[in-house]
Amino acid sequence: MSLLRVLGRPMLASMFLTGGLNSVRDPETVAPAAEPVVQPVTERVSALPDRTEQVVRLNGAVQVVAGLMLATGRMPRPAALAIAATLVPTTLAGHRFWEEEDPSERAQQRIHFFKNMSMLGGLLIAADDTGARPSVLWRGSHAARDLRRDAGLVRRSVRATTGPAAAAGRVRAKLPA
Repeated sequence: MSLLRVLGRPMLASMFLTGGLNSVRDPETVAPAAEPVVQPVTERVSALPDRTEQVVRLNGAVQVVAGLMLATGRMPRPAALAIAATLVPTTLAGHRFWEEEDPSERAQQRIHFFKNMSMLGGLLIAADDTGARPSVLWRGSHAARDLRRDAGLVRRSVRATTGPAAAAGRVRAKLPA
C-alpha cells in the first residue's frame, strides 16, 4: 500500500471518528439541529428509530465503525461509502447556512457546509480507489475477453486439424488391413 494511502485514510477518517464519538456519547446536543432532517427521513424509512436522539446515535455509530475501517484499511471502499451516506444528512442538518440571519454566522455555516462537501468528495474518491489493483469490473471484462480469444484459438485449431485428420482417416480406411 502506498504511503499516501497509509497516511491519508486515517486523516480522512479522523473527523468522522471524533464527530461520531460525540454523537454516540451525547446525542442530545446534536438532536435539535438534526430534527428537521431526521423527521422526514424516519417517516419514510420505517427501519429507523422514531426518536431523533437514537437516529443521531446510530449515525454516529456508523461513522465510528466505518471511520475505524477506513483508517485501518479494512474494507476501505465500503467504509468510505458508508461515511459518505452519513455525511449528507449530517451536513444538511448541521450547516443550514441558508436559514441563518446573521451574516457572520451565515458565512461560518457556509464554510462548514462546503468543508463537508469537500470531505464528501474525498470520500467518494476513496470509495473508488482500488489501491492500484484492477477493479472487479476491469478484471471481469478482461477475463471475458481472454476467454473469447482462447475460444477462437481452439475453434481455429479444431478446424485446422479436423480436415487433415478426416483425410487421413479416409486414406487409412482404403488401405488393406
